[in-house]
Amino acid sequence: MKKYLITNIKSIEIIDNRGMPTIRTYVEVNNDFYEHADVECGSSKGKYEAKELRDGGRRFFGMGVKKAINNIHKVIFPKLKGVDVREQRKIDRIMNELDGTPNKENLGSNAILSISLSAAKAASKSCDLPLYKYLNSNSHILPISFATMINGGLHAGNKLAFQEFCVLPVKAKSFKESIEVLSEINYHLRKILVDEYGNYAINCGEDGGIAAPLENSFEAMDILIKASREAGYKDKIAFGLDIASTHFYNTKNKKYNIEGKENSKKEMIELLEEMLKNYPSIIALEDPLHEDDFEGFSEFTKNHAEKIIIGDDLFVTNILRLKKGIKKGAANAILIKPNMIGTLSETIDTVKHANRNKYKIVVSERSGKTEDNILSDITVSLDAPIIKTGGLRGSDRGANYNRFIEIEEELGNSAVYAGKILDEM
Repeated sequence: MKKYLITNIKSIEIIDNRGMPTIRTYVEVNNDFYEHADVECGSSKGKYEAKELRDGGRRFFGMGVKKAINNIHKVIFPKLKGVDVREQRKIDRIMNELDGTPNKENLGSNAILSISLSAAKAASKSCDLPLYKYLNSNSHILPISFATMINGGLHAGNKLAFQEFCVLPVKAKSFKESIEVLSEINYHLRKILVDEYGNYAINCGEDGGIAAPLENSFEAMDILIKASREAGYKDKIAFGLDIASTHFYNTKNKKYNIEGKENSKKEMIELLEEMLKNYPSIIALEDPLHEDDFEGFSEFTKNHAEKIIIGDDLFVTNILRLKKGIKKGAANAILIKPNMIGTLSETIDTVKHANRNKYKIVVSERSGKTEDNILSDITVSLDAPIIKTGGLRGSDRGANYNRFIEIEEELGNSAVYAGKILDEM
C-alpha cells in the first residue's frame, strides 16, 4: 500500500476578517502535493478553552503569531516529518505530547490546530475524496443554519447585551432553500432598520449580523419577527439566541449587567423566561448562564427541556467538561468549535461522546474568520443538525454557506436537510 508521508510543513502569518493575525499552514505530502488550512480566532473567549500563543509586544498590539509559527517549524515539524498524513490521531497525539499542557499553552492551540486541519485536508486529497467523505463515508446531512441577523455584546458596538439574535430555517426543504429564506429575511430586516433608524442602523457586527442601534433584547426580537413576517417566512423559521452571558457577568458581585441593570441569577433566569413566554418561537438558547454555573444550567435545562439549551463557554468542546455537564444534567446541546480544544481528533471524540448521551451537536465558527471553508466539510462529516456560521455578509461567512451548497449538490438525492429530522437527533 502506498504511503503518504509528511515531507514539509510551512506556516505563514495572515489576517482574518478583523485585520488580526492568524495562521495558515501548508502540509506537503511525498514532495508532491500540499493542502492548507487557516485558524479561526474568537473575540468572546471562555477561560477554559485551549490557549492561542500570541507574540506580545507592540506589533499587531501584541496579537502577532510569529512565536506559534516558529513552534510549527522548529518544534513540531521535525517530529511529524515522515509520518503518514492519514494517521490523524497519531499526528494529533504527537503534537499534544510535545506541548505537554492540558490547554496547549506551550506550543499554542493555534499552532497545533493549523497542522491538525491541514493534515486532514491533505489526507483527503491523497484519497481523492472531499474532506467530509474522507472523515465519514456515510455523511449526508446538511445542517440548519443558526444564522446571525442582529449582533450585540462583544461582537457589536451597540447597547444590546445578548451577542446574537438568530434565525433558523427549520421548515426549509433543503439547505439551498434555507439560504433563500435567510437572504430575504435579512433584506427586509435591513429595510426596516433603515426606515426606522436611518442608514447608520445597518452597520455590520463581527459575526456578519447587523449591529443595530437597539435599546434592548425585546426590541431586537420584535424587529426580527417583523422582518420574518414581511418576508413571508414566519411559518418556516424559528429563532435562537446566543446570550453569551459569561461576558456580561461580574464575578465580584455575581450580577449579570444587562442593558443598564444589574441582575441577580434569579432575575437573569426570570428575564430569559419572560423572553421565552413572549416569543415561543425561540427554540434555542446558547450560554444562558455564565461558564461556571453548572447547577444553574441544570436547573434551567430541566425547566425548559423542550428547548435546545446549548453549552459553549460551559463546555469549550472539551470532553471532560462535557462529562461533568452530562452528570449534572447541564444543557442538552453542545457548541463545537475545533479551536476551543485544538485538534480535529479531540473535536471528534467530544462529538461522539455528546451523541452517545443524546446531546445535540451545534458546530460553530468564530468571529475571527478567513475564507477557509473547512468548517462546512467538518460539520457534514459529523452529521451535525445545526451550524452557526454568522450572518450573510462577507466572503468569510459566504465561503461556508457556499460550500454547503456545493456539498448538497455533490450528494444529490442522498442529501438530507436536517430540518426534516431535527426532532429525531
